[in-house]
Amino acid sequence: MNKQQLLLSAVLATMMFSIALDLRLRDFRDVAQKPLPVLCGLVAQFVFLPLATWLVTLAVDLPPNVEAGMLLVAACPCGSLSNFVTHYGRGNTALSVSITGVASLLALVLTPLNFSWTVAANPATSTWLRSIAIDPNGIWLSLIFMLGIPLALGLLCQAHLPGLTRRLKKPLGIFGLCALGLFIVAAVIKDRHLLLQNLGFYLLIVVFHNALGLSLGYGSAWLTGLSVPDRRAVTVEVGMQNSGLALGIIGAQFNGDFGMLMIASLWGIWHIVSGFTLAMSWRARPVA
Repeated sequence: MNKQQLLLSAVLATMMFSIALDLRLRDFRDVAQKPLPVLCGLVAQFVFLPLATWLVTLAVDLPPNVEAGMLLVAACPCGSLSNFVTHYGRGNTALSVSITGVASLLALVLTPLNFSWTVAANPATSTWLRSIAIDPNGIWLSLIFMLGIPLALGLLCQAHLPGLTRRLKKPLGIFGLCALGLFIVAAVIKDRHLLLQNLGFYLLIVVFHNALGLSLGYGSAWLTGLSVPDRRAVTVEVGMQNSGLALGIIGAQFNGDFGMLMIASLWGIWHIVSGFTLAMSWRARPVA
C-alpha cells in the first residue's frame, strides 16, 4: 500500500469504530429471540443480492471495472445509516440494529467470499483482475483492519467505557465523514473529465442496482410473511449497502480505480435519497 491507501484505510477504520460505538452487545439478543426476521435480512443481504448482481453483470455488457464495483458493493454489509432510516420510516428499529450488527461481523468472512466467487465466475471481471494483478483474497486483510478490529474495539469501549464513548461519538463521526468526503472530492477532481462525460451512465447503473437491492429485501420479507415494520427494516437493510467500506477496499486494494470508485461513491449518495424517500412515504402511512 502507498501512503494514500494507508491513510484511507485509517479513515475507514475510524469510521467503523465510531459506528461500533452505537452498537451494544444486548442488541444481538434479538437474533436468538427472533431469528426468522434477522435470518431473512441476512439471506437477502449475503445470498440473494450478490447472486442477482452477478447474474446482471453476466447479462449486460459493461466495463469490467464497473461490473467489479457492482459486485463489491453487493458483497458489502448494510451500513449503520439504515438504522436511522428504518426508525424514521416507522420500521422495526431493533431488528434493523440486529441485522446491521450481525451483518458487520459476518462480513469479515462473507464479503471477501462473495466478492471472490462472483468476480471469478464472471469472465470479464476475472480477466480484468488478472490483468491488473489484484488478488481478491487480499480483501481479507483490509476487512480485518478496517472492519473487524475497529468493531471489536468499539463494542468493548461501549461496554466498559461509557463516558469516553459519549465524548467520542460525535467528533469521530464528523471526522470520518469529512475525511472520506475529501478523498472522494480529490478523486473526482483528478478524473473530472471522465466524470463529466459519464455521470449519467454511472448514475443509471447505481439507481437500477439500488432498486434491485430494495426489491429483493422487500420481496424476501413479504414472502417470509413478516409484519409491516419488519418488512420495512429488511427492505432498508438490503437496499442500503456500506458503500464507505467499499470505498475503503477500492482505495486500499484497487488503487482508487475510477470506475469502481464512481459506483461506490454514487451508491453512497443515491441510497440516502432512495432510503429517505421510502421512509417518508412509509411515515405518511399508518403501520398495520
